[in-house]
Amino acid sequence: MEKFKTLLNFALRQHATLGYSFLALATAGGEQLFSVVVFSCPCNSQNFIYSLVFLLIPALVLFLLGYFISNRTWKLCTGCCINQAKLCSKRIIFRAIKIFLQITMGALVAPVTWISVALLNGMIYECGMSGHYSDFVDKICNVSFKDCYQGLYQVPCGDSSLPQTTQATILRTLRAHSQVIGWSIIAAILIFALASTCLVRCCSPVSFLQLQFWKTYKEKENEVLLKKSAEYAKIMAERNVKSFFESEAPKEFKTPSRAAWEKISMLYTFSETDNYYSTIHKYAEMNIEDPHASSSCVNVDIPAVLDFVDGSKNSVDSHF
Repeated sequence: MEKFKTLLNFALRQHATLGYSFLALATAGGEQLFSVVVFSCPCNSQNFIYSLVFLLIPALVLFLLGYFISNRTWKLCTGCCINQAKLCSKRIIFRAIKIFLQITMGALVAPVTWISVALLNGMIYECGMSGHYSDFVDKICNVSFKDCYQGLYQVPCGDSSLPQTTQATILRTLRAHSQVIGWSIIAAILIFALASTCLVRCCSPVSFLQLQFWKTYKEKENEVLLKKSAEYAKIMAERNVKSFFESEAPKEFKTPSRAAWEKISMLYTFSETDNYYSTIHKYAEMNIEDPHASSSCVNVDIPAVLDFVDGSKNSVDSHF
């Protein structure tokens, strides 16, 4: 039982990393399934176009889907569009660009995995590059084969007029090229991720332990916000439905004003002079009677390491 609790605690602490890992594994599995069930090389002059579409279009769909399912995308939209943000538009634009780039990095996980796995598999590359003009193909076709390029188109299907040994050599070489490109992409992504993570941690304005506390606070705040939102929404729904069926005026029921919702929906800004851990914390501490209190642009810093405060616990990109 103690081992299970230890494993559960570890999973909760690393939920963002595990979320990305699960997403990558699911994408890899989906690519393998599509390659086996859906992909069918035409074995003609359309090989390259067909393979390129099959490689890039699903990746584009996954990339756009990454934007769509990210809570931070929609918080970025609302945070940039509220009226109070106009008072500090330059900082908001700079902040929005930084968050947009981070959302983009999170959205790239699935498409990069798709492309990398497809290249490691080699099937799509073999189809696309067979018959495609290159030094490798020219070297083979300059030997003595008549209608060589037409025969190369049919190599992935096994219907080529070329000798079997030549076909096997072509497929092995193309698969090797594909796997080299695939591993190179994976290595480049990992190096970039490691370098960017080190840079972000070095630029952190707070200590490691305070940062851990901050993340824990944001997770708990999101949990309480979702729970309270559900409770108040249920009470309000019951009140309105009861008023409808009983045909009488509903009892007074207080909810946050539109301005209050806008204030806590603004993009988070870190200030070295204030100890606010979120926009809700800032709203609760400051005098809500002052309409300009939460739109001040004085003494504001915006380090990338604290961008998790604009995310949500239920989103895999919330701690990216």
